[in-house]
Amino acid sequence: MSSSHPTNLADRYAFLQSELARLEHAYYVLDNPLVPDSEYDRLYRELLDIELAHPQWITADSLSQRVGGAALKAFDSVTHVMPMLSLNNAFEDAELIAFDRRCREGLHLNQVEYAGELKFDGLAISLRYEHGSLVRAATRGDGASGEDVTANIKTIRAIPLKLTGANIPAVLEVRGEVFMYLEDFQKMNALAAQAGEKEFANPRNAAAGSLRQLDSKITAKRPLSFFAYGLGALEPTSWLPTTHEALLNVYVQLGLPVCSERRVLHSVEAILSFYNEIGSKREALPYDIDGVVYKVNSFTEQAKLGFVSRAPRFALAHKFPAQEALTTVLGIDVQVGRTGAITPVARLSPVEVSGVIVTNATLHNEDEVKRKDVRIGDTVSVRRAGDVIPEVVSVIKERRPSDAQQFVMPTQCPVCDSHIERLVGEAIARCSGGLFCQAQRKQALIHFAHRRALDIEGLGEKIVDQLVDHNLVRTPADLYRLGFSALANLERMGEKSADNLIKAIAQSRNTSLARFIFALGIRHVGETTAKDLANHYRSMYALMDADVEDLLTVKDVGPVVADSITSFMQEAHNREVIEQLLASGMQLSVEEKVMSAAVAGKTFVLTGTFPTLTRDEAKDLLEKAGAKVAGSVSKKTDYVVAGTDAGSKLTKAEELGVAVIDEVGMLELLK
Repeated sequence: MSSSHPTNLADRYAFLQSELARLEHAYYVLDNPLVPDSEYDRLYRELLDIELAHPQWITADSLSQRVGGAALKAFDSVTHVMPMLSLNNAFEDAELIAFDRRCREGLHLNQVEYAGELKFDGLAISLRYEHGSLVRAATRGDGASGEDVTANIKTIRAIPLKLTGANIPAVLEVRGEVFMYLEDFQKMNALAAQAGEKEFANPRNAAAGSLRQLDSKITAKRPLSFFAYGLGALEPTSWLPTTHEALLNVYVQLGLPVCSERRVLHSVEAILSFYNEIGSKREALPYDIDGVVYKVNSFTEQAKLGFVSRAPRFALAHKFPAQEALTTVLGIDVQVGRTGAITPVARLSPVEVSGVIVTNATLHNEDEVKRKDVRIGDTVSVRRAGDVIPEVVSVIKERRPSDAQQFVMPTQCPVCDSHIERLVGEAIARCSGGLFCQAQRKQALIHFAHRRALDIEGLGEKIVDQLVDHNLVRTPADLYRLGFSALANLERMGEKSADNLIKAIAQSRNTSLARFIFALGIRHVGETTAKDLANHYRSMYALMDADVEDLLTVKDVGPVVADSITSFMQEAHNREVIEQLLASGMQLSVEEKVMSAAVAGKTFVLTGTFPTLTRDEAKDLLEKAGAKVAGSVSKKTDYVVAGTDAGSKLTKAEELGVAVIDEVGMLELLK
C-alpha cells in the first residue's frame, strides 16, 4: 500500500465495513439490535468521512453503496419494483441548513417548500394494491427485495384490504410503517408476563417480531398499527398528485391511515421550529419516534433533485439526540439467559437516564466489551436503548483511572459451574450445562416436551413454570419421577388434568432415538441432524462416546455441529441427566427407512392444508422414504404437494414449472 493509503486508516475502514455489516444484519434481519442507533450512526458517519477522503477505496459492495440487510429465508422473496431506499440523517442544525441550501441550489430557487412528518420507530412496509385490492405486502429487506408478509399484513385492521373512494389507480404501492402504540405494547407485555411468556424489549421489536411470525394467527393476536407515508410503483403515473402533502390527503380519502402530525414548511426556520415542537411533545406521543423527516413537497422538484446510490437527495431524517448520561463502572458481572447465553453486564454507579435510575447496563458480548474497551473503573456514557434496556454506549477514555481493570470472560458458569463455550464464528458465549443449569431449566423442559421432541401433551409453559418454581423438577429426568399428588396440587391443575399429564409423560418413554436426541436441546442439532445421528449411531451410548473426528463422518455434520455435540456430551452434568433418563425406562427405537424409488433423493415442498394428514405427518412419510422436505420452492424442487389454501409457494411452483401434486398423488408416489 502506498503512503497515500495510511495502513491504520485502511485497517479502520475495513473494520468499519465488517462491523457495520454485522450490526445491520442483527438489526434488519434478526430484529436483535446489538447497539443503539446513535452508536451505529457514529460508525457509519466515520465510514462516510473516510470514503470522502479516499473515494478510490469505495467498491461496489461498500456499505455506502447499498441499503440494508438481506431477507429472511423463511418467507418468499419479493423484488421491489421501486427500491425502498433509506434516508440520510442529520443530527445538527448546521446539517439541516446545508440540506436546505443544496435543495435550493439544485432547483435554482430562493425558497423550497417541504413536507414535515414524523420518523416512526417500527418496520417499513410496501403494500401493493391492484385495482384497489391489496394483493401483496413486503418488508423493506435490503431495499431491492424483501419478505412476502401478505398473510400477516392482512391481519392488521388499520390496513384496508380494499381501497375506498373514486379515481383508484390500476397499481398503487403504498409505503409506510408498521408499529405498535405504546399503550397496546404495555398491555401485551402485561398479559405475556401474567402467562409466564416472553416479554418484548420495546415496541419496535414487538412489531417486527409480530410481523415475521410464520403463523398469521399469532400475528392477528398482536396489536399492530400502520401509517402510510410514501409511494412505490404507480400505474398510470398520471394519477400522481403534484405534492407529497396532496398524496397523503388522497391516501386518507382512499381509507389509508396517515399520521396527523405533519406540516407543510416554507423555510429552514420553519423546519427547525417543527423539529423543536415535535421534540418537546415526543414523550407525550402515543407511539415511539426517533426524529422527524423532511421531504421536498413537489414531486416535480423531487424528480429534478434525484437520488444518490443510497438515499434520495430530496429528503432528510432529522434525528433526536440520544438521551444519555455519564456514570462509573463499578464492576462487570455475567448473566446467564434462558438459552445459556452469557451476557456481560456492567454494574454502574446509580445515574438517571430518561427519568429512570439505572444501576446496570448490558455489554452484549465479549467482543463488544473489547471493541468498546470497557473496563472496571471507567467513566462511560449510558443510554436506554429503545427507551427500555440500559446499555453502555462509549467510554470516556481521557477519564480512565490508572488502576482500571480489564474484563475477563469466566470459564465456568456462575449458576451451575458447567464450562462456558464459545463456538467458532459466534459472538455469544454459552453455558454448556443445558440439561442441568438452573438458568436454562425452564427452556430445556419446554423444548424437551415439544411436539417434535418427546411430545408430552399438556406440559406447557405455565405448568413448567410451576414445576420449576416449586422445585419439583430440576432436569428432564425428574419428569419421570413426578407423582399424581404433586401435580394435582398445582394451580389450575385438577385431578383429571394431572392424570392426563402423568399418562402423557409415561407414554413419552416410547419414542424414537431421533426425537430423544432432538429433545436434549444440543445447540445446532435440529430435527434433520438428530435423524442423521440416530441413523448413523443407532444407540444413545454410541453417540455419547463419539469424538469430533467420528462425528464428521455423519451426513451433513460439519466442524461447528461436531464441536457443539462433543462439548455437550463432555459436560458431566449433561451425561448424568441422560443416564437418568435412560434408566427411567426410555425405549428408543431407530426408524428404519422404507426407501421408495419414486421419491428417494427428491426434494418436496409442502403447502396448504391436507385432507387427512398434518404437514408433520406428511413430512415424516416422505423423509422415511428417502426424500428431502424443504421450506421454500426453487428450481431444484422436484414436487410441490399442495392442499387447500395453498399460497405463494404454489404460485412460485407454477412460475418455475415445478410439478404440483395433492395428498393423493403424494401417497401414490410413496407406494
